[in-house]
Amino acid sequence: MYYSRYFIPTLKENPSDAEVVSHQLMLRAGMIRKLAAGIYSYLPLGLRSIRKFEKIVREEMNRAGAIEMLMPAVQPAELWQESGRWSFYGKELLRFKDRKDGDFCMGPTHEEVITDMVRREIKSYRQLPINFYQIQTKFRDEIRPRFGLMRGREFIMKDAYSFDLDSSAADSAYEKMYEAYFRIFQRCGLDFRAVEADSGSIGGSFSHEFMVLADSGEDAIVSCDSCRYAANVEKAESRLDLAMPGDTGGVALIPMEIRETPEMKTISDVADFLGMKDDQTIKTLVYASGSGDFVMALLRGDHELNEIKLKNCMGWDEIQMATEEDILRITGSPIGFLGPVGLEVDIPVVADTAVSSMSDTVIGANRRDMHYVNVNPGRDFIAGKYADIRSVAAGDRCPRCDEGKLEMWRGIEVGHVFKLGTKYSTAMNATYLDADGKEQIIFMGCYGIGIGRTVAAAIEQNHDENGIVFPLAIAPFHCSVVALNPSKDPDVLIESEKICKALEEAGIEILFDDRNERPGVKFKDIDLIGIPLRIVVGSKGLADGKVELKIRKTGELLALPVDQAIQAVKDFVDEAL
Repeated sequence: MYYSRYFIPTLKENPSDAEVVSHQLMLRAGMIRKLAAGIYSYLPLGLRSIRKFEKIVREEMNRAGAIEMLMPAVQPAELWQESGRWSFYGKELLRFKDRKDGDFCMGPTHEEVITDMVRREIKSYRQLPINFYQIQTKFRDEIRPRFGLMRGREFIMKDAYSFDLDSSAADSAYEKMYEAYFRIFQRCGLDFRAVEADSGSIGGSFSHEFMVLADSGEDAIVSCDSCRYAANVEKAESRLDLAMPGDTGGVALIPMEIRETPEMKTISDVADFLGMKDDQTIKTLVYASGSGDFVMALLRGDHELNEIKLKNCMGWDEIQMATEEDILRITGSPIGFLGPVGLEVDIPVVADTAVSSMSDTVIGANRRDMHYVNVNPGRDFIAGKYADIRSVAAGDRCPRCDEGKLEMWRGIEVGHVFKLGTKYSTAMNATYLDADGKEQIIFMGCYGIGIGRTVAAAIEQNHDENGIVFPLAIAPFHCSVVALNPSKDPDVLIESEKICKALEEAGIEILFDDRNERPGVKFKDIDLIGIPLRIVVGSKGLADGKVELKIRKTGELLALPVDQAIQAVKDFVDEAL
């Protein structure tokens, strides 16, 4: 491909509305252009990387036994009403009416559509298992679209849906997709983690997110430094050395007392005032559901509440911290002095498991400027339930192995696999007849990958001060050939074209920079757009029978004879792919 005949509208400066590196560099490299908030055109260079990634996805999905199809982007409301998600999904669902006043939406995902197709076409156990996938444009009307392709409203997604006879078979299908995702992101040359995750609005019994590690990642994740365990902080667990509830090691419990703690509202303030440590206190928080229910949550003073864990523990769809007015109305206690001791209001109390083994601790007395000391769970108050509702921290012990400690990372979600079970098949009556002629519910799984988002995440993880440093597998071109001053030296142009032809015949994708621009301009553009390899052809080098080969990732420069440079590029590409 001749640079002079291609369309690569690079920019020298970062656009003012681009906040993260991938957004800045994709705009500057001429890969995308904004049409409206969260809606982008893929320019030729960007589309090449998108198609490269799609090819990897297709190869691995086909290898795993999935079958490609394509479903409509526009979906009738009836299917979403049947599954119960028409009202649950919220304003992210773009709804509209057709000329006959029928309700429709732009599909953000396709569980309803594929389940409807399967219930019409799959009748017998002999037709199962089966797994369908598509690569298609979705639309989610994000309240704050931002970060370019990282959180757009219109985006390209690969979604797959497996259908199985029973739960065990569904587990096998899930494992196949899990391993396929590992191969996909490994082939892209990305540093990633597969983390245990909350299933969110999609639903299902368990799920994993695939996270590309990057400092700019929106999600906090943890992983073990010794084993394969990793999880989103919303789901992450850790191992605490806890005594059995009521086990005081044979030491008699001290009677509970009330103490004045004037204007001491925070855990640290109270602990310091009483000459104790934060982990000897219990903090009390009140949360509300979307339907007006409340819960009192208890945690060790040095621990932080995990709202998703508490929401799941309560079986709520929504959760938010109760207002100061609600807390005062419900408990009669001012903020900063809450506690479960002597509580006379009917509100459920959920305590974190770490609280169960605490003794002689400090807790709010439900009176301004007052706290109880020497408080013991089980003796001085009763929690309605003990559950894991805290967020893990770096250095916590791994819950899966004996040696490991947890490390904290920032990650960008690029893929998500769910075991749905019978959530949609039950709601939409997707069944099959078994070998005995009895009707059975189909078990489902679903598996998504953000196509454009993965390319953007790769840039977030692979860039430097000069621009993008693409992994070769998803780079728009494998190698650039830069002719220096081609209009002044015909031999440079002729030799450059020979090198391009030799590389193309070997299957190497070439961007030939034949422009009559200064060398510095050419070098900056090639570095900006992230081509992994660069061959520079100039008069001085050719006089010695050599060209210059640069490896973008390391910055290494090699002066090589032409034949050796061509072979080095072939070897590099063969090894990377």
